[in-house]
Amino acid sequence: MTDLILHNICKAYGEKTVLRDFSHTFPAGKRTCIMGPSGCGKTTLLRIILGLETQDRGTMTGRPERVSAVFQENRLFEDFSALSNLAAVCHHGDKQIMEAHLTELGLGDSLHKPVRTLSGGMKRRVAIARAVLAPGELMILDEPFTGLDQDTKKIVLDYLKHHTQGRTLLVVTHDPAERDALADEVLDMSPVPEGG
Repeated sequence: MTDLILHNICKAYGEKTVLRDFSHTFPAGKRTCIMGPSGCGKTTLLRIILGLETQDRGTMTGRPERVSAVFQENRLFEDFSALSNLAAVCHHGDKQIMEAHLTELGLGDSLHKPVRTLSGGMKRRVAIARAVLAPGELMILDEPFTGLDQDTKKIVLDYLKHHTQGRTLLVVTHDPAERDALADEVLDMSPVPEGG
C-alpha cells in the first residue's frame, strides 16, 4: 500500500474552474476527512480519484486498482435485498459475514427485504456496508452520514472505525463532530481569501 499523491490537479467545466493546482498526499492506511464549503471541488476531487472524471492537468500516483465508494446517492439495486446488494460486491460471498455487518448496523430485521422498501437511513447503511465489504485498499465516502439520526450516526461511525483499520479512507463531511470522531487527518478545501 502506498500514499495517494495528487500534484497540481486542475479541472474546469467550461469557464468555471473547480480545482486549480490542487496538490495533496493522502497517507496510506489513514482516514482523511475532506471539508470545505459547497462548490469548492470536493466531489470533483473524489470523482477524479475514482476515475469518473479526468483532470485537465496534473498527476495522480498511488491509486490502487480497486477502490470502493459511497456516493451522495446510494446507488443500490432497489429490487435486491440488503443481503443481495452486499453479495453483488463481496467476492468471498460469506453469508454469515455479510449478515453480521448488516446486523451491526441495526439492519438485522431487514436482511431479506427489497431495498426499495427500506427507509433512506437504512438504505444509507446498506450502501456503507457494501463499500466496507467490497475489496480494495482505498475507500471513498462522499457525505456518508446524510439522512442518519444522531444515534444511528454514532453506530455507523463506530462501525467504520472498526472495519476500516489499515485501509486508506477519504471522507467528505461538513460536520466537525464527524471529523473529530473519524479523522486521522483533515484536508480543508476552503478557498483562501484574496490576498491571504
